[in-house]
Amino acid sequence: MNVVLIILSVLLLLVAGGCACVVWAARGGPSWTRAVATATLAAGELVRASGRSGGNRGRGGDPDGSSDG
Repeated sequence: MNVVLIILSVLLLLVAGGCACVVWAARGGPSWTRAVATATLAAGELVRASGRSGGNRGRGGDPDGSSDG
């Protein structure tokens, strides 16, 4: 159980650091922050795309997620 807690804590720190780099890079930070921000945004897009790959399972309505007919 302790290993899982350590892994989740490290993951949370990486996510928080990535978000901080995105904000810092948007304000004109150093080049390494832009590189980390790019990697963070790319990872976010991958996570978002993997969430969509399930299609429309588990949800009613149209494929775009709306159910207002």
